[in-house]
Order: sequence, then C-alpha cells, then structure tokens
Amino acid sequence: MAKENFASADMTRRQFLKISGKSLVGLTLSASFLSLVGCTQDQVDDGDVMVWALPQGLLVVNQDKCTGCQRCEINCTLVNDGAVSSYMSRVKVTRNLFSSRNGSGLYTDDHWTYFPDTCRQCADPACAKACPKGAIYADENGVKKVDEEKCIGCGACTEACPWHMPTVNPITKKSSKCIQCGACVAGCPSGALSIIPWEEVAAAAQAV
Repeated sequence: MAKENFASADMTRRQFLKISGKSLVGLTLSASFLSLVGCTQDQVDDGDVMVWALPQGLLVVNQDKCTGCQRCEINCTLVNDGAVSSYMSRVKVTRNLFSSRNGSGLYTDDHWTYFPDTCRQCADPACAKACPKGAIYADENGVKKVDEEKCIGCGACTEACPWHMPTVNPITKKSSKCIQCGACVAGCPSGALSIIPWEEVAAAAQAV
C-alpha cells in the first residue's frame, strides 16, 4: 500500500488536529517539512515521531532524541505548580522508565527507549465524560483544562483516560492535565521536544 503524501500545500491546523497525539508512521513527509521538524523519514517510519496541534504551533515529539533527563517534567511543574515533581508533571517520562507502560521505558536492542508522553486533547475526552462535577472543559482555543474550583479530586478522570494522563495532586487534592503552555519544550536539551509556529508549518507545506 502506498504511503499517504501528507506534506501538501493545503496542510492546516485542522488536519493536524485529526492526528494529534499520534505517531506519523505511514506518512510520507516532504524534505522541507522533515527539515523543519528536525527528523528523518526513517524516524517517522520507525514510529519515533508524534505531533500535537497546539494553539501556538505544532508540538513535535521525537522519541529517538529523548535521553530521559526529565527536564521537561521539571520545567512543567516549576511553571505550573511552583515545585519540582515528576509525579505531578503534565508531561510524563519518569513513569515509563523500567516498565512496559505505553511501550516505552524498555531496555531493548541494547538501549533504553524513553518517551515524553502527554494529554492527547481528545475531541471527545473520556476524562471529561467521567467527571461527576463537569470540571473538565474546553477553553476558547479548544484546549481541555481542569477547573480547580469544581474539581473534587476523585480521580475519575485519571481512571477514564486510556493513558491515565490527568493526575490528582496529593497535597491540593486537585486534578491537572496538560494545558499546552509549552514549558516542557523550553527545558529540553536534546531537541526531543519542539514547537513549530503555524506560519512556518504553512510555509513548509507551500514549498512542496
């Protein structure tokens, strides 16, 4: 079966929303787009590259570049919680180590596989459906967030999420999840995380 040529001139944020939180495996990307996101077609074919459509741009996660340093977790919680906590981080790396969760954190082929994972921002989120207080809502940009004033810390959102992304803070008893602020990207030293502004995505598409 021929691969779909994805990097075309009509590329829009809406197209990326359809595959947000998913691997790009099976898609053929143009040379200009591969250069923009800093990956190779081989990395795409191996399932190492995932994308999230954020309001400010395209978040690119390249598993092949992740070293498991946890700086994304540190930056996330410093910005959002004023503390350092891998457990509370909205981007998850530590929980995958030494386990088979999400198929990462495994020692295979003589190397460790690390992966920064986060909320998929589902179109029809199971976490929101499960919340008995309606505390999970979509803001003006469509980002699903937790209203802490309504949250009772029951953990129903965590159990309902297929990836267990929402996390209840053991101190505040409030749940939280990724709000797509981009703090994790600022702390990544290896380039495993990057945000490409939408105007640059559009320019790369038009260069096809």
